[in-house]
Amino acid sequence: MACAVGAGVSPRLAFAQSPGTLTTSDLGHELTCISGAGANVVAAAGKSGALLVDGGSGARSADLLALIREHAGARPIEILFNTSWRTEHTGSNETLGAAGTKIFAHENTKLWLGGDFDVDWEDRHYAPRPKVALPTNTFYVSGALDFDGRTIEYKYLPRAHTDGDVAVFFPDANVLAAGGLVAVDRYPVVDYATGGWIGGLEAAMKSLLGSTDRSTKIVPAFGAVCGRAELEAELALCTAVREHANDAYKRGLSFAEFVATKPTAEFDAQRGDPAQFLLLVHKGAFAHMRELGGVI
Repeated sequence: MACAVGAGVSPRLAFAQSPGTLTTSDLGHELTCISGAGANVVAAAGKSGALLVDGGSGARSADLLALIREHAGARPIEILFNTSWRTEHTGSNETLGAAGTKIFAHENTKLWLGGDFDVDWEDRHYAPRPKVALPTNTFYVSGALDFDGRTIEYKYLPRAHTDGDVAVFFPDANVLAAGGLVAVDRYPVVDYATGGWIGGLEAAMKSLLGSTDRSTKIVPAFGAVCGRAELEAELALCTAVREHANDAYKRGLSFAEFVATKPTAEFDAQRGDPAQFLLLVHKGAFAHMRELGGVI
């Protein structure tokens, strides 16, 4: 699904529609959303270079970077943000890291990218990424930086989609690149294997709602650019399912019994099959029994 928001052309980083699967949409204020390269990518134009929020998947990185080079000319990609460690966001790290791009990410994202680990719910092993792919500028808390005279804010949302989630906000454009935290017309991924859980995602939605207004354009990892209504809808989902998980653990229900209570019934028509989401919620909540109020 494309991150379509309407017509318009950025004056300094003007993208034509790319043949194949890459599509672009103007977000205003010299910001462009690129979809089809993995997770959605936000590109910001500067006088001397460009800034990217996420770099798509490895399989689509060459096409993504070729598209950016075509329209950025000789200007380099100076900064890349990784909103999480997951491969649909970090596929351009090797190429851009080797080119000298500064890669910004939470410290936990760097640790996962350099780690050797399994994600059981995917039945997948992740090997350490090359040193050149690892973030060069890491942080533990929220902050801000200057890019070509404009302020870029990054907000750490702990233990939500993963344990290193970052949302990047462009205050002058009122645009928020939310990465995998926000899911539109699908169920979110709460990757308990790398620190995510439903209560953390619920808290993240509350935090993002506190940082946005009715005019904010929000770019999710997948799907169309959205707004506060989608944040509110995801918060309602997270709260309802977290309460169901809490009740299931207090009653000693098995996973099958938890699923049989149909905790997502009111959301399935819009979001689809909840099977994976419920598995992630149930297994991830186990490590947070104290926060859920314990077991009776």
